[in-house]
Amino acid sequence: MLLPNILLTGTPGVGKTTLGKELASRSGLKYINVGDLAKEGQLYDGYDEEYECPMLDEDRVVDELDNQMTEGGVIVDYHGCDFFPERWFHVVFVLRTNTSELYKRLETRGYNEKKLKDNIECEIFQVLYEEATASYKEEIVHQLPSNNPAELENNIDFILKWIEQWVQVHNS
Repeated sequence: MLLPNILLTGTPGVGKTTLGKELASRSGLKYINVGDLAKEGQLYDGYDEEYECPMLDEDRVVDELDNQMTEGGVIVDYHGCDFFPERWFHVVFVLRTNTSELYKRLETRGYNEKKLKDNIECEIFQVLYEEATASYKEEIVHQLPSNNPAELENNIDFILKWIEQWVQVHNS
């Protein structure tokens, strides 16, 4: 049976991981958090002192994921998306959170002032939505609000229905 590949993207703190894990448990698709994958495989090519985080080796990440993506049935969670091959994804969901809520979430994570400010600006200026629409066909890119548990539940229901329809169309 053919299964779709889904990309969850958006500014850090918008709820990609929470949504991705819950979707995987309800849909049976495989969930991959690119940050965790990079940590496990040490897929880095340096350290960013300014943002206090390792720098992803995008080529090694793509090599690591390629076989699984070709098989299908994968939910990928990462804040960037312009380095993934376009052929990988059947749909892209960009999560959006209002900035006061996002600020609280990032502050709780202990982000330094510069990292906090830059991520809030990233959300205000729709940087990741624009990156997604520049990297994939516009008709497969969707924005979803991600401010509270009710919106999370709505997003899960919406995506589960999308998966069901995709599977019906591509397996009949």
